[in-house]
Amino acid sequence: MSQEKCILVTGATGKVGQTFIRRLLADENLTYFSIRALCHNRMLTAGDRVDVIKGSIEDLETVERAMEGVTHVLHLATCKETPDQVMDVAVKGLFWLLETCRKSQTFSQFILIGGDASVGHFYYPHPSPVTETQPHMAYPGCYALSKVLEEVMLEQYYHQYNLNGCCLRAPWIMEKDDFKYQLSFGEDVFGGPRWRDLVGPVKADELARTNTIPVMLDPAGKPVNRNFVHVEDLVSAILLALDHPNAFQQTFNISMDKPVDYRECARYLAEAYGFPSIDIPTPYHSTWLDNTKAKLLLGWQPVYTLHKMINDAYSYHRLAGDPRKIWYPG
Repeated sequence: MSQEKCILVTGATGKVGQTFIRRLLADENLTYFSIRALCHNRMLTAGDRVDVIKGSIEDLETVERAMEGVTHVLHLATCKETPDQVMDVAVKGLFWLLETCRKSQTFSQFILIGGDASVGHFYYPHPSPVTETQPHMAYPGCYALSKVLEEVMLEQYYHQYNLNGCCLRAPWIMEKDDFKYQLSFGEDVFGGPRWRDLVGPVKADELARTNTIPVMLDPAGKPVNRNFVHVEDLVSAILLALDHPNAFQQTFNISMDKPVDYRECARYLAEAYGFPSIDIPTPYHSTWLDNTKAKLLLGWQPVYTLHKMINDAYSYHRLAGDPRKIWYPG
């Protein structure tokens, strides 16, 4: 019988945190795990195998209290383009977590959810597939810098203290109808680019009315290929990484098998839903996040293809109690 274990989840109320908690509790092979959710701005409800602590990882006393008896940490808490908070959360908060882990008598494994912002995603040209050996290269702004600093800090704890950790580096994480709204010319657009800012509000309103799909072009006029991952595929990778010997001090790219080609996306939406499209010149570049390492060492395989991502997003119907919310800018 497996020994009882407890995993601390920071950022537990986000899309990844809530999906992970649901999936772990439902997994019959992981019934020996309990969850401690560290919540800051929003709260979860405590229940069977779920303990909830309110506080911020910026505060050492809160972190020490949250870490009592914990064997595993899943670090999801982050900030976007919020310069007044990002260093306290990404640097000081992670430092307190790692320091508490290395001193703990019960700690076993640290899992960081990183992002392809740490390697510049579509801001810089990547002529070859982006593997885990790609040098860090933050794009302008504080969010990408914070993702670089998180990965580097965790790596240094490997060298300094032989900490058992791993980083799952994810691109843009989709759930529900997110993919649909990242293509919107309306004010309801999810993430960036803000397509209406590139064409002007009058034209954008007409394009939104006709469900026109943007085709992002790179500086050479070619359709951009951009990396995505569905939250369910990312959580599958997290669950596989738990106590996996091949995860020890490793970084894994967790992404779809192929990046989304905006031209292919528009073509499928035209065939399946009759939506027109329009080319949008941008300064952005194609990237291909190579997920081979995760498939080889973890036995992970993404379920979501472009067509499945589109169909799930466009068939999703939100209930009255599930409004679209953007919890942070950027």
